[in-house]
Amino acid sequence: MQPFELFIGLRYTRAKRRNHFISFISLISMAGIALGVAALIVVLSVMNGFQEELRTRILGVAAHIQISGPDNTLAGWPRVAADAGRNPEVVAAAPYVTAQGMLAFDGAVQGAVIRGILPDYEDRVADIGAHMKRGRLGDLRPGDFGIVLGADLARALGVTLGDKVVLIAPEGQVTPAGILPRLKQFRVVGIFSVGMYEYDAGLALIDLADAQKLYRMGDRVSGVRLRLKDLYQAPRVAQELAGTLRGDFYITDWTRQHANFFRAVEIEKNVMFIILLLIVAVASFNIVSTLVMVVTDKQADIAILRTLGASPASILKVFVIQGAFIGVIGTAMGVLGGVLLALNIPVIVPAIERTFGIHFLAKSVYYISELPSKLELRDVLVIGTVSLVLSLLATLYPSYRASKVNPAEALRYE
Repeated sequence: MQPFELFIGLRYTRAKRRNHFISFISLISMAGIALGVAALIVVLSVMNGFQEELRTRILGVAAHIQISGPDNTLAGWPRVAADAGRNPEVVAAAPYVTAQGMLAFDGAVQGAVIRGILPDYEDRVADIGAHMKRGRLGDLRPGDFGIVLGADLARALGVTLGDKVVLIAPEGQVTPAGILPRLKQFRVVGIFSVGMYEYDAGLALIDLADAQKLYRMGDRVSGVRLRLKDLYQAPRVAQELAGTLRGDFYITDWTRQHANFFRAVEIEKNVMFIILLLIVAVASFNIVSTLVMVVTDKQADIAILRTLGASPASILKVFVIQGAFIGVIGTAMGVLGGVLLALNIPVIVPAIERTFGIHFLAKSVYYISELPSKLELRDVLVIGTVSLVLSLLATLYPSYRASKVNPAEALRYE
């Protein structure tokens, strides 16, 4: 048998009142909580998706840890890679040469970061090979002077597989006519697309030996890139390597190289949580006005309950139950709607873009051109709990006022 406080509280919630405006305010409060909770879940899921997608795309091209020399040159890279590999967290190492260059083709000129790699080694530390749209990373061979371009870079130059582009190195060579830039013709053997405009429009890959020859580095490289078992251990492993490697090295990890990206997303996520939480708070505190009007409307009922023996605590429980019921239903609806929206963002957003002919994230402006979503149970639990707590707090003052109603005063004019 349910307590009479619960029975009356639920009955007041669903009863047809003389004042329909109170019912309307209750529905508005419930809908406001639902919208606020759903918006919070969707926005935080999108922010989580941005973090995950940004991390995946960056680390698809960048390395977990990068070891370089003090002047961007490193001699004896096999020894450095072997020493670093003794750390149990390191699973792969690859040498690289990085430099600036200009690519020219049929009158079009584009600046790019030129990275010399060993394809077999590079596949172990990065995922570019998995993002090849045309050709293969393995088609880069020493002496063949092949080049792999990002998709947007290839599009800007107007080249495709088999075309020959001219790579202009900034280091000049002295001739009787003066200092002239060094030029070398490369054949396009592959095109990749990792989904980040920074890399797709500004990165070109050539064989390590070709890069060493073009930039006159001899047998030296720019550094060694490492892949770890757990990318989140990168700061700790970098610190350990700094203490164990013999020599003068500059060691950095992905959290430092791209810290601004991830810090900005984290700050935006926290700010959006606070802003959208205000929507839930406003909707929750609409319960205050709803219950105040209900208490005013039910003065006679409260007085009768008191004369029948109900204690002030019982009256307080009745209206707490009524307000909490609004909060629970609103939160439940918001959680359900938010979860469904968050799980279907990859379907809903493209449908809206096709319907209205718009594109929310232009690839040339944003690092990520599609709206990602990653629903986390922890976020849903936090949002639901905060919404319920705010709803419960909003019921306390009106319920307290109801418990203090004087039966004699309330029934005087009845």
